[in-house]
Amino acid sequence: MRPLTPAVPRPLVRLLQYLAYTHGVGIGLYRRACRPSGVEWAALLKRRGRLRAIGDDCSVLTNVVITDPQYVVLGNNVRLSGCTLFGHDGAANMINRAYGVEIDRVGKIVIGDHVFIGHQAIVLPGTTIGTKVLIGAGAVVSGIVPDNSVMLGVPARRVGTLDDLARRWTAQAESCPWKHLDSDKPSTTPELERLRALHFFGAGAT
Repeated sequence: MRPLTPAVPRPLVRLLQYLAYTHGVGIGLYRRACRPSGVEWAALLKRRGRLRAIGDDCSVLTNVVITDPQYVVLGNNVRLSGCTLFGHDGAANMINRAYGVEIDRVGKIVIGDHVFIGHQAIVLPGTTIGTKVLIGAGAVVSGIVPDNSVMLGVPARRVGTLDDLARRWTAQAESCPWKHLDSDKPSTTPELERLRALHFFGAGAT
C-alpha cells in the first residue's frame, strides 16, 4: 500500500482497508480517509465486482466517474486519470417527456489492453477502444477507436500511433539527467526533483 496520510492512524487505515476489500463495507470512507492510489482503487473495484470486467495491472484514480459500471469492461494495463465514462445519454429523458416516446440510450464501453485515458477526457456510450491507445486530456471519444492510436481533440481524432509516440518518448528519456534514478522509489524523490529543477530552470533553481 502507498504511504499513509499522517492524519489517519495506521490501525484505522488497516481496518478500513480490510472492511472495504473483504466485506465491501465503508468503501466511500476508505476512499476519502485512506486516499488509495489508482492501482489500489482498481484492485478494490475488481475485488468487489464493481465493473462488468476488469483486467490485470489497471489503475483507476478515485476521481474517475463511471456512470454505469455494470456496462464497462477494462482490459489489462488500463490507466484512467480523472476521466468520465458515460454509459447512458441523459438527453433521452428530456426527449421522452417532450415527444411522448420511450427512448433507451444506454451503451456499453469496452476498453482493450494497454490504454491510457487522460484527465477530463469523456468516453461516450457505445464506445469500443482498441489495444494500445492513448486518449489525450479533454478529448471526447465515441464509436470505435482503432488499435495503436493516439486520440486528441473534441471530437477526438487519430493524430498518430502509440508505437511512434513510445519511440519518441523513449529517445527523449535517454537524454534526461535523472534516467539512472528509479522514480518509483520514494528514497530517490529528493534527488529526482533536484535534477529536474536544475534541468528545467538552470543552476539557480532550488
